Amino acid sequence: MATPHQPLTDDPMARAIVLARQAIGTASPNPPVGAVIVKDGHIVGEGCTQPPGQAHAEVMALAQAGEDARGADLYVTLEPCAHQGRTPPCTSAIIAAGIRRVHIAALDPNPRTDGRGVARLEEANVSVVLGEGSPDSNALIEAFAKHITTGKPFVIAKFAMSLDGKIATRSGDSKWISNAAARKHAHSLRAGVDAVMVGIGTALADDPQLTIRDVPHARPQPTRVVIDSTGRLPVTAAMLALDGTTIVATAALDTDRRAALEATGAEVIDTGAGAQVDLPQLLATLGERQITSILVEGGSHLLGSLFDLGLVDKVVAVIAPVIIGGTEALGPVGGRGAQTIPDALRLTQVTYEQVDGDIIVTGYPPSPSAQE
Repeated sequence: MATPHQPLTDDPMARAIVLARQAIGTASPNPPVGAVIVKDGHIVGEGCTQPPGQAHAEVMALAQAGEDARGADLYVTLEPCAHQGRTPPCTSAIIAAGIRRVHIAALDPNPRTDGRGVARLEEANVSVVLGEGSPDSNALIEAFAKHITTGKPFVIAKFAMSLDGKIATRSGDSKWISNAAARKHAHSLRAGVDAVMVGIGTALADDPQLTIRDVPHARPQPTRVVIDSTGRLPVTAAMLALDGTTIVATAALDTDRRAALEATGAEVIDTGAGAQVDLPQLLATLGERQITSILVEGGSHLLGSLFDLGLVDKVVAVIAPVIIGGTEALGPVGGRGAQTIPDALRLTQVTYEQVDGDIIVTGYPPSPSAQE
């Protein structure tokens, strides 16, 4: 049954993008999508992607619009699917409902769709308009796009540091460099990813929970991943007593230690030969488990390794206006690093946000091909 008509007061694609953001964290491994149906200057239906196996955004909007969908315009943030997956093709539902025009912000990078949705609509004489709101819509599907085309998760490196580039004092104290508002932002980031990852040094120093707190969310806790080559994570670690999944990634773990960790409910993944966790292999394994996005929250050694290997897709850095000092105080990114300044990674698409005095810098490392 259609809801009472809502007067159209904003750009309908902007409204669709707002709806899509509501599905971030719950739609995975599907992309978060928003859809709005407009007829005679009124919104007659809208929706966003439901959890896997449930209705897509277009179907939710069509159900709300009912008969009012006939002859209406549909605004959707991602190309409607044209294949049978967990649910029937959205293009079939759109055509059957009598939609006259579909406005699509971004084409679907899924090889099973990738233009086929547009073609199917046009074959049925449904007019298609491409590209409206595409920068925002592309950002919405960045994790989905990485995973569907490579099989690997989208990796976000997140750290908080002082103005002089320190993540802790020389004694290791790090609570709290960022302010409360910035920490709340970090929990919002956790609410939008499938997994949160830390190195064993961070796990031992901070005993973190790696859970979503202080922000509303309607999703299970993200998977917790600890990079722990030799199995040093204590069985009393806080995260092991919490609901949800904890994965301990190891490289050289004896049978007794493995059994002790598994007895807590943790899952132990051995990445194979070598003294250190094979990070590319681990990411591939996590991708096979439909983990499409990972928020890496430190420490310095793990972040350095990920940057050295070219495995970071996005950076979120919180800079607090405090000076820590000390030659022995760690910076956020260790590893081998750049030999010369021209070799350093210069982020692109950089944005800045001030949060109660802290600055959040977000950007993207250049693609490996751009670095060559």
